[in-house]
Amino acid sequence: MAIAEIRPRRGLSREAVKYIAALAMLLNHIASVCLTPGTLLREVLIDAGYFTAVTMCYFLAEGFRHTRSRRRYALRLAVFAAVSELPFCLAFTENGILAFQGMNMLFTLLLCFGILAVLEEVESSAVRCALVTALVLLSLVSDWPLLAPLFTLLFRRAGGGRRRTAAAFAAAAGLTGLLFYADSALAGLPPAACLLRALGAAAGPAAAGVAVAFCYSGQRAARGRAFSKWFFYVFYPAHLLLLGLIRVWPLL
Repeated sequence: MAIAEIRPRRGLSREAVKYIAALAMLLNHIASVCLTPGTLLREVLIDAGYFTAVTMCYFLAEGFRHTRSRRRYALRLAVFAAVSELPFCLAFTENGILAFQGMNMLFTLLLCFGILAVLEEVESSAVRCALVTALVLLSLVSDWPLLAPLFTLLFRRAGGGRRRTAAAFAAAAGLTGLLFYADSALAGLPPAACLLRALGAAAGPAAAGVAVAFCYSGQRAARGRAFSKWFFYVFYPAHLLLLGLIRVWPLL
């Protein structure tokens, strides 16, 4: 049975949506590393950055369907996940110069890629279930634990259809809000504060849904494809390294 794809139309190219996601991620990371906790600007920029993870998972699922070589795709993710780990930990260590902060988002995407590969290539349902469960649990030691694998599964199920993609993003926004509400409640915040935090966290995935389901053309940019492809891989560790150096400079 053929999978319905988002039909090409006028709108944002794949690269344009990814550039927006990269900017949102940059603002989130600047706020996390450089701004004072509890300030309005910091919270707004952090919430804006939640646009990015769900968008990455969407394009991962789309790329898995369309890539010419899944092996090379997985290898790129693995190489740049390894390259990004030190900058990731350097940027987000709260006390001191460097401490392990979990695995970075590219590692999470590698796990999500593995989940997609297992679901498509492993015939035994028992083995498939065990491997997917293991990969999901492994995400607990990485950025966007549990949610990123769930996002990826939602987009796999959507299959590229516009209505299903919109529904998948809506579900992703709901899951994000629910998780942040629960986390806030466990932290002892009052219900109103929990709800406000949940709505702020859900706004990023919701905005991503609007951008992808209604503004994305389904096509790549006419020019600069090779540059854009490698830019996104290089930008992630590069901006983390810069932020990490800015953070530790007063400590040196």
